[in-house]
Parts: sequence; C-alpha cells; structure tokens
Amino acid sequence: MRSKVLIAATALLCGAGLLSPAPGDQPSTHSVHNKSRGLAAPQPPAQIACTVLGCMAVPRECTPVAGKTPSGLPTAYDVIVCPPGVWPLK
Repeated sequence: MRSKVLIAATALLCGAGLLSPAPGDQPSTHSVHNKSRGLAAPQPPAQIACTVLGCMAVPRECTPVAGKTPSGLPTAYDVIVCPPGVWPLK
C-alpha cells in the first residue's frame, strides 16, 4: 500500500513540474535589453526563381520575371534580371 502512495505522489510531483513554466520561459518585457545586444533588423525572405536550370535563390540586386516565348506566351519558367555587372549564378 505504501508503494502505491509513493508512486502516486511521485507521479503527481513530476506532472506538476512539467506543467509549471520555467523561470526563463516567460517573455521579456524589456525592449531595452534587446537593443543593447545589437540585434540585426529582420531581413526580408530570399526570393526563389525556378529557371530552365532549376530553382535557385535570386541575388538581392536582381529580380525574377516570368519568362515568355517570342510570341508572348508564358514559358512556366522564371528569368532572373540583374543590373549590369551582377552575375545571377553563383
């Protein structure tokens, strides 16, 4: 009988420990703390272009454009357009 009570008490204490939040789990309300760390500003997600050569990340200076045939029909592939001096393939 004593072992059943001990098992029940142990299970109760372990369950209570799992449900209570740890001291470090609570969100910080101090925005000054985050600024003092020197965190970088969030970057926009990288663009992906699916070209004839496959899908790849587009350099930040370039833009993906929908590809078209000479008659103007869509090709279902993207074309990476970059300014002069920027090579889209790395």
